[in-house]
Amino acid sequence: MASVSGAQPTGTEVPPASPPAQSQSQATNALSSAWCSRTPAMTVQQQARLLRFASLVQAELNRQAPGSSTLISRSGLDLARFQIRYSHAALAWQNERGDWLTRQLYYACEEGRPRVYDQGVAGFVLGGNDPELSYIALLTLPEAPGRALRDAALDRPRAVGLLAARYSANAYAFSLAYQNCNQWLAELLAVAWAPLREEGPELRAQAQRWLAQAGYAPTPVAVDSHWLMLASAFIPLVHLNDHPEEDRYARRLRVSLPASLEAFARQQAPGSERVEICQNGRQAVIHRGWTPVAEGCVPGPGDEVVALD
Repeated sequence: MASVSGAQPTGTEVPPASPPAQSQSQATNALSSAWCSRTPAMTVQQQARLLRFASLVQAELNRQAPGSSTLISRSGLDLARFQIRYSHAALAWQNERGDWLTRQLYYACEEGRPRVYDQGVAGFVLGGNDPELSYIALLTLPEAPGRALRDAALDRPRAVGLLAARYSANAYAFSLAYQNCNQWLAELLAVAWAPLREEGPELRAQAQRWLAQAGYAPTPVAVDSHWLMLASAFIPLVHLNDHPEEDRYARRLRVSLPASLEAFARQQAPGSERVEICQNGRQAVIHRGWTPVAEGCVPGPGDEVVALD
């Protein structure tokens, strides 16, 4: 339910304050790499369309005030059977040269560890799994909470200090055992918007306590098959032992996903604005507001349509 990186994406790793501890065995690393190193093949035409699509996302970001920050989400893993459109979220921020970057957690398959990574907007957009149907959501925060989130993300010791030692794509949102990319971002929201004083290992625990008290509601993912629950024993990077027993029996796993991040940001920062930008291989659609754009990237009344060919 979050992004993993088999081949190193184009960008820059945010270095840790101290070298990371080795968290997994070589055998587990090899299994994880075999499972997650999947890069979809694209034709030249598909790549050109996606770059045009990325330019529309970049143009939308350029409408934001200098120094602001935006939650950016993309469709990645195909989670349609769970009624989930967006699987991976990051923080889009603008550097001193005016370039927009996305700061995010990736699981680096070949290294067997999570890391915080900066990536350009085009790289982020091209990281989806389906070149013929892509969705990007931008949630722009009001000035004060947006700047606070940007400052927290750029505070290297705290941003990297939030990293868990172990990664799970379906990590339970209120456990310290694992973390997925969206959970790291949820905990970053707590660092930005709450007076957290702890450092080191206690920072994640304090962040999760504040999120729970503030009403953060991780997305309940309904798993429609016992076989899928059992499959976690055989699929690296997917775990169940961090989830409460009642959730496992009910087959409803509470996981941090972009939708839960957006709902919490909207609650904590009234005045946040949302836009979706999608493409279906023929055209892109720019859709503003909190209602979702139609499935298949079909334009509705008031949507802007841009031909990609």
